[in-house]
Order: sequence, then C-alpha cells, then structure tokens
Amino acid sequence: MNKRRSRMHRLSIAKRVALTDRDMAIFRALSKYRYLRSSYLHAFAGGASETRFKERLGDLFHEGFLDRPEAQWQFANARYQPAMYELGAGARRQLVEGSGEIPSPVTFLSERTSRQFQHAALICAFLASAELTARTVAGLRFIGWPEILERAPAATRAKALPFRLDFGGVGLVPDAVFGLEYSTDGRKSYRFFALEIDRGTMPVSRSSNDQTSYAAKLAAYHQIITRSLYRAQWGTSTLLILTATTTGARLASMLPHVPRGIEGSSFLFRAMTDFTASNGLMWPDPSVLGAPWLRAGQSQLSLARP
Repeated sequence: MNKRRSRMHRLSIAKRVALTDRDMAIFRALSKYRYLRSSYLHAFAGGASETRFKERLGDLFHEGFLDRPEAQWQFANARYQPAMYELGAGARRQLVEGSGEIPSPVTFLSERTSRQFQHAALICAFLASAELTARTVAGLRFIGWPEILERAPAATRAKALPFRLDFGGVGLVPDAVFGLEYSTDGRKSYRFFALEIDRGTMPVSRSSNDQTSYAAKLAAYHQIITRSLYRAQWGTSTLLILTATTTGARLASMLPHVPRGIEGSSFLFRAMTDFTASNGLMWPDPSVLGAPWLRAGQSQLSLARP
C-alpha cells in the first residue's frame, strides 16, 4: 500500500503526467489569479467528480506543475480547508510552450511571496468569485484589468505602475480594478470598480492627517472621483469604490467619513463575515455581485444588475 502523501510537502514519485485540456484551464486560471483554492479551480476547470479533481491537483502538485503556498498552513484549521494553489515551474513552462506566453494577471500582486498573504488571497478570491458569477448571469460579462489596460491611454500603458492613480504629487493603488459589461435589449453599458479589501487592520480614523487611516483613503478617492482622474489615466467611463469589510459595526464606523454630495454615491460597502475566518472565502461566493451593496444616504445597489 502506498503511503499517503503530505498536503504540505512535495513528494514526487516520478509519475508520468499526461496533461489534459482541463489541466491547462487550471494553469490559465492560476496565471490570472495568483492564489486559488481547489474549490475555485474546480469551478473554473470543471469536472464531474470533485474528489477526482482534488486527486488530480495532488498529482500536479507533487510532480512540480503546481505549488501550494506554505503561508496557508499557518492558519487554524488550514489542513481541513480546500488547499490553495499557485503556478509551479512545470505549469509556467507548459503555458509558454503551448501559447508562447503566460496570460496576464487580473491582480497587481507581485511574483514575490506576499507578506500580507491572507490579504492577497482574499483579493484573488473576490475577483475570481466575481468572474465566475458573471459567467452565470445572462447579459453580464466580467472585465479584468488586462482588458482595461489595453484600452487605456498610451501614456498610462507605458508607466511602470499603470494601476496607480496619481494626484497632487501622491498616488493611490487600489487592491484591484475590474469592470462589468451589461447587455440589455442589444445595448451595452459599463461600470468600473476600484476594490478595497478591508480586514480591519487599519484604523478608520486618526487624530492626525499625517497618519494612515481608512477615512484618509476615502478622502483620496473623493479627489480622484471629483477630478475624474480615473477617466484621464485609465480611460474608464465610471469608477465606483467598493469596500468589502469584516463586520457591520466596522462598516457603520466608515459611513460618517463618506463624502457628501453626488460623489458619495460612488462609495459602496459590504460587510463580509467570511473575511474574519482564517483564510476567508473558501468557496466561490456569488454574493459579491448578487447581494446588495450599501451606499451612504442612497439606495442599495446590486452589481449584477445594470
């Protein structure tokens, strides 16, 4: 009887792995999203048996095609949650040999191991949930950052950090930027979003403006919106600011800092209690688009509806 291989440590048995179209779909998903759990990869790549799918992921890990980031094992109950994966050397090689290039990432995450691993994993999970949900809604299409950048002004495309919004000699980098295309009765409309994943680690407000706070971040976004800097730098027609935070109480503490006036309708909030779990969003979450988002002094908004 073969000894059960560890989830945490690679142990190759020199098994010959004949790659399939489903394997390549897994590799492409991970090239777009730095970290994804097996539950997300199954949603992207498909397959009737989730158990067999996990076994296949195990083979791809142990034979060097995929990696399992070590940072995930530091959290409580991590061994009992869907394992998280990232591209390994074997998968990168296959993507280059198959298409000549690795698909562009939807996130801005560095290829280096992130010191804020949990935060990075939540960004990937949120965006992947949005893309997967959009696939199930008629007339709705997810627009990733590479497509936005492709249509941005040439000056922005030439920048080292094209996703950074510059204003007043400083800059702001959202956790992610994405869009949604709505097709209704043959007509198309669009919304674009700057995403902020708030895990409750930053004070909502401080006594000094020189110290970082979430209120200061909202004020910076207010400048960006009132001056339409997103239009000049990215070429997008709109920009809504999404804050996904941990609890209703923290959300309530943010609302008094939302700018008043018509620009205030551009700030949307949701409390996602899964963010307080060890790694959060362990399965694709349709509510990121389907559930209503709160706006200060305005009606709630479901992102899935035009």
